[in-house]
Amino acid sequence: MTYHALDAAVLDTAHEPLRARAREFAPALREAALAIDADPARMDGHLDNPAFGLVRALGIPERFHDERARAEAKGLPRDFLGQMICAMELARGDAGALFSAPGPALAGVVVRSMGDPAQQAAFYERVVTGTTWAFCAITEPQAGSDATRMSTALAPADPADRSGDWLLSGAKKYVGNGSRGGVGVVFAQTGTSPLGVRAVLLDLPAPGAYGEALDMIGLRGARISEMTFDEVPVARDRVLGAHLPATRRGMWGAVTAFYGARVQIAATAVGLAAAVHDYVRAERRAPAPAERRALETAALRIAATARLVHRTARLVEADRGRGDASALCKLEAVRLVRDVTHRLPALLGRGALLDHPLLEKWARDAAALEIMEGTSDIQRLRLAQDYARSGAVPAGGDTVPAGEDG
Repeated sequence: MTYHALDAAVLDTAHEPLRARAREFAPALREAALAIDADPARMDGHLDNPAFGLVRALGIPERFHDERARAEAKGLPRDFLGQMICAMELARGDAGALFSAPGPALAGVVVRSMGDPAQQAAFYERVVTGTTWAFCAITEPQAGSDATRMSTALAPADPADRSGDWLLSGAKKYVGNGSRGGVGVVFAQTGTSPLGVRAVLLDLPAPGAYGEALDMIGLRGARISEMTFDEVPVARDRVLGAHLPATRRGMWGAVTAFYGARVQIAATAVGLAAAVHDYVRAERRAPAPAERRALETAALRIAATARLVHRTARLVEADRGRGDASALCKLEAVRLVRDVTHRLPALLGRGALLDHPLLEKWARDAAALEIMEGTSDIQRLRLAQDYARSGAVPAGGDTVPAGEDG
């Protein structure tokens, strides 16, 4: 094949300029990839990366753009599909470097959907500078993201007055940018029911708040961290969703953010798979027939999964409750990238991961994508539950449709 692995994923005319811009900036991420992976705490020399500016401009509402962000986003579509196209193409440069970019990240999705105008301004005016990372703390060490078992608590600073300020106490784990974030969102319980879950906007540093990066093997640029909160003061006006119905606060914001984030992980996985394919194809200039078939098969799978990401992005943008679509999309994209990073480097010989540091890094990054925003088993469970609720499976009955073999 003479085309790149993503080129068969045909886009509409409006999105082609965005894909071209992201492809132009992707090499800048690859140039920084190994340095960021080796020392993800030292980012000062990377903050002017043009790819970072593009990601930030697309993720921030236009009304909060500064002059630089307006220039970076000028003439480009800023819908959800456009953001996924950008993520896919930039991950083709390097996924780990992409995740190291300062900007709104997952917290921005929550603030956009649940924050009032003043809260949105407080958040986006900080991250638009390009020097502030945002964090979104949902998962807990013992409970995962299960709202019914969430133990992080938001209690009134004055027990006799629930209309005043609050105190935040608890622990979170696997939080992107938790050790270096300057602003973010933390989910906590104000009571014992799922409707008691609320999200707060938190500026750091703050008294009683601590973050420490975990020792990660893959996606080290994301600075996955654990965070602890010991009676951290939270002003009343920093609790998100007060202007929304009770059912649209708390976990609703977390769940819908996860649905979008899973599509982004899928887009990143496809871009990473394309990076591996392109690299191996360039190194293996005269492949044997069997090797050529392996490369061609991988290219077709990458293009097909890219189309799946595009379709899912449109579905999720039209209906934010399409958790089934985002789960399937992430499941398929992660399976693709794990297969590609496992099989294609072998075409370069047994020592390929030692001889090619980028391939070794990408194999580690692919493994990390497996656990982000819900493991593959979680996605399978979600799909199975949706299938059972659809009525296709009798309650307590066989999970295999009639007439099919197990």
